[in-house]
Amino acid sequence: MSTAVIGYMPMPPGFEYRALFLHGRPRHEKYDDFWRKHPPMDTVHRAKIFSAFDALAGFGDCIASKEVAYCDRRHLSEEEHENLDKKLSVLRRLTRNSREVRRNRPLVSVEYFSPCTDRNSFAYGTGGLYETVSGICRKVDDITGMITVGDTEIPIDDITSVTGSLFAGIGDDIP
Repeated sequence: MSTAVIGYMPMPPGFEYRALFLHGRPRHEKYDDFWRKHPPMDTVHRAKIFSAFDALAGFGDCIASKEVAYCDRRHLSEEEHENLDKKLSVLRRLTRNSREVRRNRPLVSVEYFSPCTDRNSFAYGTGGLYETVSGICRKVDDITGMITVGDTEIPIDDITSVTGSLFAGIGDDIP
């Protein structure tokens, strides 16, 4: 008498599906009637069966947005404002046109205030985050009031500091 094992347990005596279990998994020849009615499922569609379902779409993002620590806008002192104006004037000279930008390649890091855009946040309209972007300054436009660093356009009024090796000696006395 042979003892069959179901998973990790021995098959109980008198198991009514014993013959079916010992027969094994059904095998079908390719292109037989069963195969035509029930072709094997490809991996992409099979994975969708077991993927998680998000009943409350966007709820996780809403909760995560509440965890962002917004702060109030910091106002620059008179010395910091003058220092920033000097650095922006240097950048204006180095980015007068695209030829000057390619020749000088002014590499800078700009810290700026990014206002809160989440209408459901307590900080909407009053608070925001300080972000830093680094890259080649491509344009300082006084008409639109924007500075372009890499692919990011930043309003000049939101900038708190500009740093880079090309500003050696400008604003070193400001803490």
